[in-house]
Amino acid sequence: MAVVITVPVCLLLAVAGLAVSGRAEALGDARTTRAEVGLSLRIQALVHQLQRERGLTNGLLGGEEEFRPSLAATRKRVDTALRAMRPENAVEDVLQRHLRRLADIRAAADGGTADPGAVLTFYTRAVDALNAVDPVAETATGADRQLRDGLAALRELAAIKESVALERGLLNGVFAQGAFRGDAYLDFSEVRATRVAAQARFRQVATAPQHAALKNAFATRDAQRAAAYEKQAEGAADGSALHVDAGTWWDAMTVLVDDLYTVQQSVGGDVRDRADRLSHDAELALAVYLAAGTLMAALVVGLAAFASRSLTRPLGALAEAAHEVARHRLPEAVARIQQSPQDQAEFLRPADAPAHPDVRQLGGAAEIAEVAASLHQVEDTALHLAAQQAGLRRNTTESLANLGRRNQNLVRRQLGLITRLERKELDPDALAELFELDHLATRMRRNAESLLVLAGQNPPRPSAAPADGLEVVQSAVAEVEQYRRVLIATVEPVRVRGHAVADVAHLLAELIENGLTFSPPTEPVEVHGWYDSEDDTYSLAVVDHGVGMSEADKARANARLRDPGQEAFLAAPTRFLGHLVVGRLAHRLGEGAQVHLFDTPGGGLSALLALPGRLLAPVEDPSASPPPARPPAVSSLLNGFRAGVARAEARTTQGASS
Repeated sequence: MAVVITVPVCLLLAVAGLAVSGRAEALGDARTTRAEVGLSLRIQALVHQLQRERGLTNGLLGGEEEFRPSLAATRKRVDTALRAMRPENAVEDVLQRHLRRLADIRAAADGGTADPGAVLTFYTRAVDALNAVDPVAETATGADRQLRDGLAALRELAAIKESVALERGLLNGVFAQGAFRGDAYLDFSEVRATRVAAQARFRQVATAPQHAALKNAFATRDAQRAAAYEKQAEGAADGSALHVDAGTWWDAMTVLVDDLYTVQQSVGGDVRDRADRLSHDAELALAVYLAAGTLMAALVVGLAAFASRSLTRPLGALAEAAHEVARHRLPEAVARIQQSPQDQAEFLRPADAPAHPDVRQLGGAAEIAEVAASLHQVEDTALHLAAQQAGLRRNTTESLANLGRRNQNLVRRQLGLITRLERKELDPDALAELFELDHLATRMRRNAESLLVLAGQNPPRPSAAPADGLEVVQSAVAEVEQYRRVLIATVEPVRVRGHAVADVAHLLAELIENGLTFSPPTEPVEVHGWYDSEDDTYSLAVVDHGVGMSEADKARANARLRDPGQEAFLAAPTRFLGHLVVGRLAHRLGEGAQVHLFDTPGGGLSALLALPGRLLAPVEDPSASPPPARPPAVSSLLNGFRAGVARAEARTTQGASS
């Protein structure tokens, strides 16, 4: 009965949630529209003053000196509008890109050295850029038709006003010069056509009062006088003289532009008022829906509490048994199956063994008993799947190991053959190609050995005699592709014991290859080596200046390097297999050998291999070659390594205590 009541209530609650989400979205849209309309009006105020400065500057360059006082006052208003716009991040980039040369343009205009066409283009591009970044063009309007039409009318008004202002500035210079010159008449025709098209679009979206306001702006005496001057300009396409006073033209058109700006502010006020009303309505609707949703939620909670009383006891027993299976029995059985090389059948629970207590004795219904039986079947299925996966992983690992051993033997034979050919070859070009082939085969051998390391069946390359640290580094460099980018820096003298030479060289090659892969092709990868008497260890650092790693990725990588056995290589992501190879090689070197990643000072990633004293052999005749002075970079790497290890140990200790 409780379920029958709860389901429709939950459905109603879901519907209420959707309604609340819709109201919240509508409220956000309305508030955004209101804020962006305000920003748009501030942008248009700046555009209005820039349009006036453009026209006055064009008239001044045409020879009308009486424009200087008006131009100076207009420039002050432009500067004031610019200071008001500076905090707006949305237009800061436009101001930087299009108005950074404003002072130079003004100085050139005052000195009479500016090109009128270039000056007109400069102001026009700035105005176009400000109109393009106007947020009204991108404001979310939802489904409200009146708000959408108001925003469209505001955009078209900006286009009309810009066309009129551009025509004012263009003809201001033409009348000052007395005739059309160059492409000025073509520009005049394009501006007129743009204005006519914008007026047509405005009539489609404007309300009757808005349309009447625009019509009145074009019907004033000054607008009619400006239209008469335009008629004279239309008849002078052949370059004939124009006897029009530029100051009179400017005054008439300025009145028209100001009237258009007044219409624009009026439409913007209408849009803002509409957004305010929508915001208020959305707030009220959101409050109503929240109240209804709260009541429904309280009802659902009450019904759920009432219904749970009849299910708590049997479900508690079932949950306890399920937790025991999930937390202890099933993970332990799966771990035994995956780790054992024996037949997995002996680990499966007998079919007649009870999985859960009889919930019917606790008052549970038949449906709960069926759930218990289903959990029993899930446990059996999980055990069977774990057994199959364990067998599949073992077979895959053995197959890869077999393939790796075959490749290793073939590459070893190939290297022997190449070596014999190199000894017999006398042609330098052919010998160089053999060396390149030798290098490719060496890299193939390392890849095969890496596969065996991942499979856990790779015997180290035989090496009985100790080797110098520099020889080990050179051997590692020879096994990477872009070995010419590797810079072997200061490597203090050391002798590595023979049984560890091959593993150390392989490990270093993996680290160097990783540094070459994740650093720019023009940047070298450095290798440093030094002895630390404080810890009786010899450290080899591979330093790159590439992209580096995030803190989270670096922590996971260091965890793989410290404990490579925590993650099976068949389950690990392929891009991290190199970390597993390095970690397993370090683990095979024994206690005290460790690899740690830390940030390179200045950018990039550094990998440091610490070799304990038991892997080192005495240096032959140490007095013959005293160790060189340790560069500051080595001390910086050592300090970074110690700090990183300390942080890792602290995190490990904190995790264990928690």
